[in-house]
Amino acid sequence: MSPISQKGDAVCLAVRVQPRSSKSGVAGMHGEQIKICLKSAPVDNAANKECCELLAKALGVPRSSVSVMNGASSRSKVLKAEGLTPSAVREALSSVLGDEAEAGA
Repeated sequence: MSPISQKGDAVCLAVRVQPRSSKSGVAGMHGEQIKICLKSAPVDNAANKECCELLAKALGVPRSSVSVMNGASSRSKVLKAEGLTPSAVREALSSVLGDEAEAGA
């Protein structure tokens, strides 16, 4: 199953976050989820905000286009990116994910 799917006019991304990391960034795959490392601690929604900001920057969309759909208090989350297609997301993340995100597509 692919971590990237279409839902209406938005793209859903299954992610696994690792808070309190030494550096922030998209780290590759974690099973069937995209692994995202965050410097922020999971306190006062800081990790969720950083996760959305980081993904918005990686995808080249405004911060307001990315939001947490499910799993706000969990390490496993589903993020929603509006105004994109699954292929555009795969292309934007291809340098980090390589062919791994294509597996279930």
